[in-house]
Amino acid sequence: MLADFYKSRGIDPVQAHERMSGLMAQEGLPYSKRTHTYNSRLAQELGKWADTLPGGENLHDALFRAYFVDGRNIGLPQELVAIAVAAGLSAEEATRVLNERTFSNAVDEDWRRSAQVGVTGVPTFVAGGFGVVGAQPYEVLEQLVQQVLADKAPGSDAGPAG
Repeated sequence: MLADFYKSRGIDPVQAHERMSGLMAQEGLPYSKRTHTYNSRLAQELGKWADTLPGGENLHDALFRAYFVDGRNIGLPQELVAIAVAAGLSAEEATRVLNERTFSNAVDEDWRRSAQVGVTGVPTFVAGGFGVVGAQPYEVLEQLVQQVLADKAPGSDAGPAG
C-alpha cells in the first residue's frame, strides 16, 4: 500500500498528493491519486529495450500514464506487454526481453552510475555536476541550467557543489 510506503518515510500522503497534483496540473499533465506502489524494475528494463527501437520513446509516456494515471501494476509482465503493444511495440519481443531479462545489466549499470553521482530519488535532474531531486517546477530546472551555464562561463571559478 502506498500509505505504508509514505509512513515509512515520514511523508504525509495527503500533502504529497496535493503537491504532485499541483505540479502536474501546472504542466498540463494527467495525474491520479494512487493507492499502491509497484516495483518498476521490469518496466525500467523494458524501457531500456524500447530506447533501442524507432518509436520506442512512446513506451515511456505509456508507462507514465499506466502507473500515474491509470494505477496499473507495472511490476507484472503481462501488464508491461500490454502497455508495450499499446505503444506500438511487438508483444513477442517485449515478452522475450522480459523473460530473458535482456536489459537487466544495462539497468544495473544505470543504478550504479546513479548511486555514484548521489541520486537519492526520482526524478533526479543532473547537469554539469549539479543536481535537483524530485518533481520540480520549471523555474527550478531553469535555475539548474543557469547554474551550469554560469559555471562553464569563461573565467568562472565556481565548481560543482557537493
